[in-house]
Amino acid sequence: MGQFSKQDSLSLRMLEDSMKTSSSALRDDLTLPGRLQNDSLFTRQLVRSLKITNSFHFPFDSLNTFSRLYSPDSAFRIITWHLQIDEDQVKQRGVIQMRTTDGSLKIFPLTDKSDGIENHDKQIGNHQNWIGAIYYKIILTRYNQNSYYTLIGYDENSIRSNKKLIEVMTFKDEKPVFGGPYFNVPNDEGKPSFVTRFIMEYKKGSGARLTYDDELNIIVKEHLISESNQPQRKWTLIGDGDYEGFTWNSGKWVYIEKIFDQKTPEGKAPIPEPLRNEKGEFIKEKGKKKGNR
Repeated sequence: MGQFSKQDSLSLRMLEDSMKTSSSALRDDLTLPGRLQNDSLFTRQLVRSLKITNSFHFPFDSLNTFSRLYSPDSAFRIITWHLQIDEDQVKQRGVIQMRTTDGSLKIFPLTDKSDGIENHDKQIGNHQNWIGAIYYKIILTRYNQNSYYTLIGYDENSIRSNKKLIEVMTFKDEKPVFGGPYFNVPNDEGKPSFVTRFIMEYKKGSGARLTYDDELNIIVKEHLISESNQPQRKWTLIGDGDYEGFTWNSGKWVYIEKIFDQKTPEGKAPIPEPLRNEKGEFIKEKGKKKGNR
């Protein structure tokens, strides 16, 4: 683990205190100009902190208003947060910080271009045309001596619906690539459909679950049904207590139609609690490191 000088350690902690104030204001300010100003301030403070030698190893563990995850092999960490534009528009923000041998700065700012991209589940992007999500889990898998980083994320999509997604990130020419031919899932007619990322849209506040089960080594997804028998209207979809998922096999996530034999009663799901608490703050799971939600 990298070592900080006494001065660098002090600088990082001072910046962390400043970021705590600006990120809270970014979340709580009721005006768009105020949120934009605090987002800009937070971003500058974050970049200043990342420029400090060996900052990769500084956890920012007193901050609970944004997500930061280390990859299981400690090759990088990804930091994500969101900016509420209005009731129906949320922009995601983020940066990937790479681990370097000399502790110097190597980052990839993530630019949310989702508004200008159609068919998000058919696109392959990079850090400059990112779909955008608040990531809460990184899964490392390997195939043919290549590393694949599967990201599970959350998007406060609109006033009526939320989204959760699964996408695989790889590195090509030492730069991140988001998405690829890693999913084969049934479409609305139940026929196989190839997508570059799996997107699950559901009714706001319904709490549909999507996570990774470390014991089973599978991604667990709650099955959705429409409460008004209108499945094409994604904001009517809610979890029904049944679970499907994906298992990694030969370089792809293979769909599993049914994971458990019985439906799970409400409140007794065999997977983690919600990503955020009532205040919108990220929650730390019992027995897990912060960020593994």
